[in-house]
Parts: sequence; C-alpha cells; structure tokens
Amino acid sequence: MLRFFCTISLGCESSFIRLTGSSQPGPIDYALKDCPTGVECSKLGGACLNCSFNKTCVYGSKINVTCRPKQHVNCTTDGVYSEKSLQNSFERELICRYCYQTEHWEHTCVYKANCNSVASPRAFYKTNCSVKSEILCLGNRTFEKKLPCNWTGGYRWTTALALSITLGGFGADRFYLGHWQEGIGKLFSFGGLGVWTLIDVILIALHYLGPADGSLYI
Repeated sequence: MLRFFCTISLGCESSFIRLTGSSQPGPIDYALKDCPTGVECSKLGGACLNCSFNKTCVYGSKINVTCRPKQHVNCTTDGVYSEKSLQNSFERELICRYCYQTEHWEHTCVYKANCNSVASPRAFYKTNCSVKSEILCLGNRTFEKKLPCNWTGGYRWTTALALSITLGGFGADRFYLGHWQEGIGKLFSFGGLGVWTLIDVILIALHYLGPADGSLYI
C-alpha cells in the first residue's frame, strides 16, 4: 500500500513511501530536463534543488537556506560525482520573496497577440510565467501574471504617415493599416474631396489611428 508524501521546500518534489518504511523513487519531474549534469551541486539552479526555508522571514531581506539536489539530478562535489553528493546539503543565499514577486527580468512569460493594444482603458491579459532557473524563491516557480497588451504586427508609423500624406486621397494609408472598407470609401470619394484625407493625416500623426488588428506601431 502506498501513500503520498511531499516535503516542504522551494520545489516540492513528489515521491512514494511504502508503509513498511522502504522508499521507492518518485516520478521524474519534467522540469528536471533542463538541469545540467556534471556541475557542482552548490551551483545548480533553483528548479534543480530542494531547499528548506523559514516562512516567517522578512520580505526583501537576504536569508540563507539549506539545499540539496533533487532526485534524479546528477551533480558533483569538489568535481567528483558520487551518490553521496546527492545527499550532501549546502547553504544558498536568497531574497525572502515568493516567485510571483520576482522582477520582470527574473522570469519569462508566454506573450500573446490576440488582444487590442490600443484599447482605452489599456487592455491586460493573463498568462503563465516561469522563474529563470538560476533564481531561488519561495512557492511555485510557475505562476499566473497579468500583463499589459503590448504587441506589434510590424506596421510602421512613418510608413503609414507617409502614405497618408502622399497617397491618402486614394486610401493607401487605410489599405496599409488593414482598414479595407474605409480604404475603398476613400478611393471612390477621392479622399472625401480632401477632407477625409486631411483628417486621417492628423489622426495618424497623433497615433490615434492605428492598425486594424489592434497592434502597436513600430
């Protein structure tokens, strides 16, 4: 008969313990595929370590935690690999904070391009972020974060403005930005007899008129 056992650590690892006391290796963590082999155990990234910590630490303060390599991680002690290397513990320094509190350059996120970047008020979307391997932090290393909608489809503001000034009477600026219906209207009305052309030049110059897909200019 088996029961589930999980240690409280930075990267809580699952393993199965028999009631008789003998242990069996748990399933290999998918995140361990990025753990290097043959390096010093003390130089491994946070995703490859199990570290005990004091949850009552003061946010933002530097603390020392005791760590040891996760199961199935191959590392060395003083350049020599042995089974004993995986059992040796060592101290690492970290900042007392949860992973979702790390700075934006300390984690990577999945960016999306299916939102309106020019919406008012500014649009946001939720996505998954993962802390970089070298960062040690508390809690789950993958978390959900709300990011501002900020993407581009490759449309240049200078090109749109130049087309609006030179060929705006034929709707070239609207065609370029993906506003096909308005572009056809400008083409057959000769730019609204010049009035529509002038308005579009002003709108594009002020960044008020952008790409139809909701992206930003580059």
